[in-house]
Amino acid sequence: MRKRSSSLKATVESPNMSWIREGELNLLEKISANILKAGPMPKHVAFIMDGNRRFARKKNMERQEGHMQGFNKLAETLRWCKHLNIREVTVYAFSIENFKRTQNEVDGLMELARQKFEKLLDERENLEKHGVCIRVLGDLNMLPLDLQQLIAKAVVSTKAHNKCFLNVCFAYTSRYEITNAVREMAWGVEQGLIKASDVSEPLLSECLYSNKSPNPDLLIRTSGEVRLSDFLLWQTSHSCLVFQSVLWPEYSFWNLCEAILQYQLNHTSIQKARDLHREHQAAQQLEADRACAAELLQHRGNGKPADAQRRQEALLHYTTRREERIQDFLEALKHKRDSFIHDLWSDAVSA
Repeated sequence: MRKRSSSLKATVESPNMSWIREGELNLLEKISANILKAGPMPKHVAFIMDGNRRFARKKNMERQEGHMQGFNKLAETLRWCKHLNIREVTVYAFSIENFKRTQNEVDGLMELARQKFEKLLDERENLEKHGVCIRVLGDLNMLPLDLQQLIAKAVVSTKAHNKCFLNVCFAYTSRYEITNAVREMAWGVEQGLIKASDVSEPLLSECLYSNKSPNPDLLIRTSGEVRLSDFLLWQTSHSCLVFQSVLWPEYSFWNLCEAILQYQLNHTSIQKARDLHREHQAAQQLEADRACAAELLQHRGNGKPADAQRRQEALLHYTTRREERIQDFLEALKHKRDSFIHDLWSDAVSA
């Protein structure tokens, strides 16, 4: 195992393992990119980077080499996204389910992750030049402490960047994320920051790991699988889903263009579905606020009916108070999460 780790380290530290891949598109790629950009473009693209192990078997190489080739492809894909004005990318790097793989493979993936984040820290100046903000979405407590600290250093060192965003889902599944969001809302109720009646779909969205990001416009899965595998289930309910047969390490600029074209062909129906969902959410919230305001008004008025003006005043008062409670709760939640990352970063810096 020690010998394999040394080999991995040598490869990861080579220029090809950079998080930021420099270089322009060739002429044909530029022409194609310009044609695509004349239509509606996705601002946020998510990738299930599937096929690294099958690629390794196909090429008769070690599994870890397949994972490294997959990381190389991510850096290249980020370069294409930059030229296509796609400002945000989310990738499924390590599922909680992956902990069920053999111990050797899990250990190898943890070691590869360490080296990736060490490399990222070496590239801080380049990341700053391109304005790349790195976020890691998942339960970091499941990871070895030294890896948690490396991730915290990467997140803290890039948090002020705002030109483009890379969200790395690590120790993540969507069901776990949603369950955690419910726990966060329950914590808010226990702390007296919000009421049970404040719980809603929009509030749950604000409690997800991905709360700082807009929902993906386009989700791409490679390798021919046609499952979401517990990835961004909540966030992609109104996204364009594209399944492609190519193995991730063999992904090409043209595969990405094909997926974007699928998004453009379906853009109108996707946008309509999103708009209808927002209208439905707003109507639901208004109805809930009216019911709560009416209940309070009836209680204060000893059951006497109120006129239209008093009902409207009560509704406005209740809505304002609810929004203030939610804002205070979200600030407290942000402080709790930021403190966790900052404490890891402080421990890593002082070590």
